[in-house]
Amino acid sequence: MLSPSSPVVAADNTTPGQWISKPATRTRTNAQRKVYGKRRADAPRAVFEQRSPAKDLEKEAKKAVQGAVEGLREKLAEVTIEETVPQESEPEQPQENEVEVEELDEKTIHPDETEQEQPTPEATSAPVSEPQDEPSPSERLSPNRNPKESTKYETMVEVRISPKVSVERPRRRKQATEGTTESGRRAAKKDKPAPRLSSGCVTDEKANAYVRPILNEALSPVAAQSVQKFGSWAARAGNLLEVVKIAEGSYGEVYKLRLREELCKKEMSKSKLARLKAYGDGVFKVVPLRAQSGPGSKKFTSIEEIVSEVKMLKYLDPIPGFARFREIHVVQGRFPENFQIAWDYYKKTKDDCLNPNPSSKRAYPDSQLWAIIEMDDAGCELEKFSWSSIFQIYDIFWGVAMALARAEEYALFEHRDLHLGNVCIRSTRPEGRMDPPTDHEIISQSFTSGFGLSTLETTIIDYSLSRAELRMGEEAELVEVASSDLDKKQIFDAIGRDEDEIMLRDTYRYMRAEVYHGEPLKTERSPDIPGIWAEYAPRTNLVWLVFLLKSLLKNRKSESAPTTTTPARQPLAPCSPNKGLKKQGVAKSPLEKRQQLEYKPRVTAATQEYIFQLKKTLEDRLQAVLELLDLESGHDDMCCAADLVAYAIDTQWLDEKDFF
Repeated sequence: MLSPSSPVVAADNTTPGQWISKPATRTRTNAQRKVYGKRRADAPRAVFEQRSPAKDLEKEAKKAVQGAVEGLREKLAEVTIEETVPQESEPEQPQENEVEVEELDEKTIHPDETEQEQPTPEATSAPVSEPQDEPSPSERLSPNRNPKESTKYETMVEVRISPKVSVERPRRRKQATEGTTESGRRAAKKDKPAPRLSSGCVTDEKANAYVRPILNEALSPVAAQSVQKFGSWAARAGNLLEVVKIAEGSYGEVYKLRLREELCKKEMSKSKLARLKAYGDGVFKVVPLRAQSGPGSKKFTSIEEIVSEVKMLKYLDPIPGFARFREIHVVQGRFPENFQIAWDYYKKTKDDCLNPNPSSKRAYPDSQLWAIIEMDDAGCELEKFSWSSIFQIYDIFWGVAMALARAEEYALFEHRDLHLGNVCIRSTRPEGRMDPPTDHEIISQSFTSGFGLSTLETTIIDYSLSRAELRMGEEAELVEVASSDLDKKQIFDAIGRDEDEIMLRDTYRYMRAEVYHGEPLKTERSPDIPGIWAEYAPRTNLVWLVFLLKSLLKNRKSESAPTTTTPARQPLAPCSPNKGLKKQGVAKSPLEKRQQLEYKPRVTAATQEYIFQLKKTLEDRLQAVLELLDLESGHDDMCCAADLVAYAIDTQWLDEKDFF
C-alpha cells in the first residue's frame, strides 16, 4: 500500500508574494489508484429520480397499455389504398398524417389544380379516401375512362387514434409548414419539437443559467432539466412518505423520508409494498444557495461549493466507508407544508435548532433557490450516540481511519471537518441493535485482530470543506482539484464554550497550521495565502483522527458489568390439574421464539477473564495510537492515514482482510 507524500509547504513560505499557486486542473503522472475494500451492496436508486415511488409501481401496467397502443400504430402504418393514378393530373395527397388525440379532419381537394405529391416516408398511417360517388370496378379499370368524368370533390379523412390511458413518454407532434419553390412544387419544412417541460419546472431562464453547473451534475433527466418548484418536487412523495428533520448545521438542514408502512399496507398489496421498501430511507441535505444578486447574494453556499461537494460525492461513492450518492436537485420557492411541519417539530423537541425559520420572508425570499443532495441513510450521527464499550470505540476509530486511507490512495483526499457530527454509524445486526456486544456474542465470533466485534459500521459524510483530486475521464491523466477556501469560512478564530468545543476549535487551528507551516502546533494566525487550500496536506487527516480518538475515549459512558448469577428461583405453587395434558395448537409468540433462540449457556469464569484481557489489549492499542499521533512528540514517519493503517496491519492491530 503506497503512502501519499507528506506536506509540501515550506515552513518559511508564509507570505502571499512567495506562494506559487498551482492550477485547479493538472496532469497526474501516476495512473488511477485502486479502490481498496468492497461495498456490501449497491446503493438504491433515487426516490425522486423520475416521479413518486408509488406511481412507479404502476410501471408494468402502463407498459402493457403502451405496447397495445404501439401495436395499433404499426397496424395503421401498414394500411395501403389501391387507386389508379391519372396521367394528365394527379390528386394531391396530404404531406403527412398525424396520430393524435380524438380529432377528425376533412379536406376538400381539387385533383385538376396541381400535380400529385408523393406522401413522405415519415407518415405514420395512410389516408382513407371516401369519394362521394364511387365508380364501379369495371369503370375504374376501363382504359377509355376520362379522369375528368370522376367526381368533382373527393374527401380525405385522416384517421386519428387516441389511447385511453396517458403514455409516460411525451407526445411527439410533427408540424409541417408549406412553402412554394420556384418550380411551383410544395416543399415541407419540419420544425424540430421543443423539449416538453414538466409542470413542476421553473421556466426562469436566468435562474436556470445560474445553477446550470449544478444541474449538469444530476444523474436523471428530470433533475438535470431545470430548476423545479419546491412544492411540486415534494408532492411526488404523496402521503406514502413522512418527512422528518434529523439534523442541521451552518450549511443547511438534513431531512429523512420514512415510509408510512401502516398506510401503505391498507392501500397496496404486499408485493408492491416490498418493492417500495427497496428504495430504503433516503436522506436529503437541503442547502440554501447564494443568490446571484440582491438579498442573499452575500451569504449561504455558493454554486461552486455545491458543485465541488457533489463531484466528490459521486467520485468517492465506490469507496467503503463513504456516503452513497443518489441525486442532486435544485428547487425554488418556500418550504412546502410537510417540510415546514418537520422543521416546526424539530424546533419544539430539540435544543440545537439555530437556523432561521424557513417560513420567514426576512430570512429567505420567495425566489430562494435550494440545492437538495439525496443520499443513502448512513445511520445515526456519532455525536448523538452513546458509546460505552471498548469494542465500539475500536471499530468506530479504525473504521474511519481505514476509510480515510482508502480515499487518500484513491483521490488524495482530505476531509478537513471530521467532527463527531460528520461520522455516522449503523449496526449490521438483523434488528439493527446498537447496544454493546454481549460476552456470548464476543466468544461466538471468529476474529484475529479484534476489529468488527461490535458490528458497528462507520460512514464519513459532508465534504463541503474537503479536498480531493478527481479524474476527468477513465483513461485521461488530467485531474480536477475539488476544494474549498477555508480562510473565508471564519472557523479558525472561534472560541469554544466547554471542554469538548474548545478541543474542536483547537483542531481547526491545528489543521490550518499544518497546511500553512507543516507544524500543527504553530497556531499563530498568519496572513491568508490564496490557493493554498487546493494543495495536498494529508497530515490533516491525522490531526482529525487524534481529535476523534480523544473524543471517543473521553466521552464514553460507563459500561454496566454483566450479570453472571442465575435468576432467583420462583416459590413453589400448587400444580395445575391440566399439567399432564398435552398442549395442542398453541402457537408461540414472536417474543417467546426470540427468547428461545437467544438462550445461551452460562458464561464461565475463564471466558470472562479472556474477554477482560481482550478489552485491555484493545485499549492499550488505542493509547499507543495516541502516542504515535501526538502533535508534539509523535512519530515523524506518520504523514497520513494510510501510514497509520499500514502500521496497524504490520503490528496485527488490524487484519489485511479488514482493509482489502
